Amino acid sequence: MTRPPTRAARLLAATAALGVLLAGCGTGTGPETSPAGDGTDRGPGVETTVEPIEPARKVTGPDGASVATDAEPRRIVCLVALCDDMLTELGITPAATNSALLAHPDFLGPRKAKEVPVVPGGFLAPEVEAILSHKPDLVIGLGDTHGKLAPALEGATVFWPVQPESWQDSVGYLRALAALTGRTEQGEAAEKRFRTALAEARRQRSDKTALIIFGSDENFGVATPGTDVAAGLFPGLAHYPWQSRGVEGSYSMEEILARDVDVLFVETLSFGGGDGKLSEKLADNPLWSKIPAVRNGDVHEVDPEVWAKGRGTRSLGIVVDEATAALR
Repeated sequence: MTRPPTRAARLLAATAALGVLLAGCGTGTGPETSPAGDGTDRGPGVETTVEPIEPARKVTGPDGASVATDAEPRRIVCLVALCDDMLTELGITPAATNSALLAHPDFLGPRKAKEVPVVPGGFLAPEVEAILSHKPDLVIGLGDTHGKLAPALEGATVFWPVQPESWQDSVGYLRALAALTGRTEQGEAAEKRFRTALAEARRQRSDKTALIIFGSDENFGVATPGTDVAAGLFPGLAHYPWQSRGVEGSYSMEEILARDVDVLFVETLSFGGGDGKLSEKLADNPLWSKIPAVRNGDVHEVDPEVWAKGRGTRSLGIVVDEATAALR
């Protein structure tokens, strides 16, 4: 009989399945954080002017990886939600996906999302034969997770590994894909919308202390800039005194309680047959009710498909909108 995974193992597996595994996502504090880690430095201002995008047959992403296609790709298979996000911004429907992001009402919505084929195998092990059955011109996946598929796809299609660590990276990937697909006007418009919304939100920066936690049970994690793209926005939106402690480290409930968190955002990750909200499960911890955000009813369960997985300009725009509304 197979031994069931421990709760810590389930958290790690759920995190990996949602594409937010900290390993390979960088361990720096990112451009939006204070060197002191006190959450007071919002980083450089956001430029709202958008440079023109020119069509190109070869583009290079923010991580330095280049991709080239003979013609504008139209049949694109998404192995990471950032791909679904970018395609939606550009007005393209994926040929297939393994993400649930498209079902969100600000993307395709539940009905239209059901029309997009799902790649079997899940996020960690998508099936190569299934990918190729959709005759893709381009396959986009997470570099540190799907890069191992590149040899099997070579000769049949073009594989593009992406690895976003910040919102600037997300914008860079969007611009590159807009150039590759010839959807330059759509790319410029999407970038403009996001930059404008972020700049406005930063001008109204809250002085409240915020926190994003994720998990499936009491073994929760803290989302930090440099390891989580959405969290990288927060030093510009509020006081966010949380730094990455690497793959193995996190924050204890005692440490969170000591920071007097005013507003809590909770990403409930599902794994196996688990159900229930993370915030409800943490209620069994006697320290949970002492956190100011919990005591004052300022705990917000958010959609992990958008907050944890999306990582593109449309998802991050939703994060900005929902965060600023909660932080007022």
